[in-house]
Amino acid sequence: MSDAPFFLPVPKLPADIYEQIRDTARRFAEEKIRPRAGELDETEAFPADIYDEMAALGLFGITVPEEHGGAGLDALSYALVMEELSRGYASVADQCGLIELIGTLLTSHGTEAQRAAWLGDVLAARKRVAYCITEAEAGTDVSGVRTTAVKDGDGWSLSGSKIWIHNAPVADVGFVLARTDPAAGNRGMSIFIVDLHAKGVSRGKKEQKMGQRASQVGALHFDNVALGADALLGPMNRGFHIMMSVLDKGRIGIGALAVGIAQAGLEAAVDYAKTRKQFGKAIAENQGLAWLMADMKKDITAARALVHRAAMTMDHGRPATMDCSIAKCFAGDAAVQHTANAVQIFGGSGYIRGFEVERLYRDAKITQIYEGTNQIQRTIIARELLKA
Repeated sequence: MSDAPFFLPVPKLPADIYEQIRDTARRFAEEKIRPRAGELDETEAFPADIYDEMAALGLFGITVPEEHGGAGLDALSYALVMEELSRGYASVADQCGLIELIGTLLTSHGTEAQRAAWLGDVLAARKRVAYCITEAEAGTDVSGVRTTAVKDGDGWSLSGSKIWIHNAPVADVGFVLARTDPAAGNRGMSIFIVDLHAKGVSRGKKEQKMGQRASQVGALHFDNVALGADALLGPMNRGFHIMMSVLDKGRIGIGALAVGIAQAGLEAAVDYAKTRKQFGKAIAENQGLAWLMADMKKDITAARALVHRAAMTMDHGRPATMDCSIAKCFAGDAAVQHTANAVQIFGGSGYIRGFEVERLYRDAKITQIYEGTNQIQRTIIARELLKA
């Protein structure tokens, strides 16, 4: 039996503040995002106008301190915003999550000069960012990174390739993890802020994704890109640990995003089941389908509670790694299972492009994969459990 002190996470801000945050994000999603979700899924367009409006509303940099241009709120507020935006369209929520991670990197590890150069433009959506870790042999295993940065006078020369990078086709600046001491393993990596319009940077094709299709993904290639000394973010050879330090917050964001997808699926399924008639009655009256919806509600409620618990644990400055992995893993699995159930309730219609639940099912799958696969989340949970 554990002898750890009892800790019950509670919100740090008054309830009415959270309600205002949620309602602001919900109204924006309902009015500006959801009506365009089908079109954006079809065209795969980058919705710059939506991001401009989000920036004006303060929906980027939720936890970035006010003195650095953010909203100065907490991780629970971030989770509420991510869920509501995702309920509108997960691709848009993804951009909010990406900027949150970059904002955290800059505020926690950037110099005053780096924040002045980049942070304001990133939060205002004037500069588009990319978080550049993944390579052909470095996905879940970040130690497989082969991109290198070699000292060149006072600066650096960057060479290598990154794949499946969010925003790669449109980004202006990349935060790139590269090896600076090849013999030191995870203790030999550093982060560099890279102007993606610089000489030596090229881009691969925009990938055609299964879901979240308006969240653009592609490759970035670096061929002896010259970087100044001021491109190094944080201490040299601490890049792996810095990148990993923001992933707990990232998993809260993806967990909340998964809850938003699942919630949209539940709402669509309930509305359809109440109006669709077979054998002279609404299909909602069939116990088999009613139980499907009951299970959807049960698991979505649990997933939301786990995400909020992880966020509040982080907000109180407590170790949150296990809670974040539990939340992300459970919410991602629930989103995939229950958007599939939403398709089932719609029957043949749910399998047809143009119906919301078909898109939601495709959008949900990636939540089991990015920000660490759900298999690696289980490994993290077991590691933390055994360590405890």
